[in-house]
Amino acid sequence: MTVSTAIARLNAADQDFARHLDHLLSWESVSDDAVNQRVLDIIKAVRERGDAALVEFTQRFDGVDAKSIDDLILGRERLELALTRITAPQREALEKAANRVRVYHERQKQDSWQYTEADGTVLGQKVTPLDRAGLYVPGGKASYPSSVLMNAIPAKVAGVTEVVMVVPTPRGELNELVLAAACIAGVDRVFTVGGAQAVAALAYGTESVPKVDKIVGPGNIYVATAKRHVFGQVGIDMIAGPSEILVVCDGQTDPDWIAMDLFSQAEHDEDAQAILVSPDAEFLDRVAASIDKLLPTMERAEIIEKSINGRGALIQVRDMQQAIEVANRIAPEHLELSVADPQAWLGQIRHAGAIFMGRHTSEALGDYCAGPNHVLPTSGTARYSSPLGVYDFQKRSSIIFCSEQGASDLGQTASVLARGESLTAHARSAEYRILTEKGN
Repeated sequence: MTVSTAIARLNAADQDFARHLDHLLSWESVSDDAVNQRVLDIIKAVRERGDAALVEFTQRFDGVDAKSIDDLILGRERLELALTRITAPQREALEKAANRVRVYHERQKQDSWQYTEADGTVLGQKVTPLDRAGLYVPGGKASYPSSVLMNAIPAKVAGVTEVVMVVPTPRGELNELVLAAACIAGVDRVFTVGGAQAVAALAYGTESVPKVDKIVGPGNIYVATAKRHVFGQVGIDMIAGPSEILVVCDGQTDPDWIAMDLFSQAEHDEDAQAILVSPDAEFLDRVAASIDKLLPTMERAEIIEKSINGRGALIQVRDMQQAIEVANRIAPEHLELSVADPQAWLGQIRHAGAIFMGRHTSEALGDYCAGPNHVLPTSGTARYSSPLGVYDFQKRSSIIFCSEQGASDLGQTASVLARGESLTAHARSAEYRILTEKGN
């Protein structure tokens, strides 16, 4: 196998740098008409025919010889069996990662609060977990036990009563690592269905699959399209684009380390994006040489090659200050600050899904076991979005209790504003509670 790279070289000093950068970053997560229509047909069928449609689609798309929905349900005992089938090092790694993810997310829990004003009026917020969350997990040869941990554990920490997992099993292929992760993370029910049909089942419910309040987890274009269509009926985490890494380096890190960090995202798929920004032109040359040297040694070399050549870049900047400006412009999913003093620059980072501090903190650690969530905003959405967390599985209700005097005082303000909007019923409702001089 012959692989070669021709990674783009950009210079922030060039007059047309902004245009070239915009072109490099552009990516559209748009389903074509055929995919869109197929997903709509699948959703309609599941809504109308429930379990029967799930069985039919699973037979057709996954090649599973299922006679009824019972053949597509895995009980808790099957998850526990998976724990005994994986190796001891695998179980130890899953349990250690799960514990770190749980400890980190425990700190995100929000509590209800109230305060009382001088006249006795009470205001506050009630925080309540969702009743039920749905977790989509890719199946078959794709093994993402880390995704199970990252999605299910925050839900459980939030207090979600039931976590329902759907995972396709092409040709009946069960992934023991995924099932073991589900057991450790506390998943309550598992259905071996996938694709748009699984999303539809979670959103609308069937005779066997319970309707959930929110659907989280990654999937292919059919899953992403289905999530778009059911949003509103249920909540969703996000419509994720290809994985991204941006490394900002001062030129003092081992270039082999940086090349491999870029590969760690490029190996996801051909549309993944890996970018290095540095003020040191010679260092960029050394990293380019490391890329060429190391690429032939990679098991997923062809995917990495296409990703690096298609969407990767080595960007030279004037200095570290400009490097940070470029990083904020890109708003990456993963940002590595591979510099001598990352803390000195942290305050200037405004847009990033996750920030990896220092030369020894590879992005891969965050993917699996550091503790923070690896479900992150992509395609520049870190400008306004956050990592998946406990707060995604909690909802907030406002609390308002008015004392007699408080209702009277607020009623006067509300009356003026309501009449200004010509909503007289609002005004009169508030005015009924305004105290007269006699106190009635």
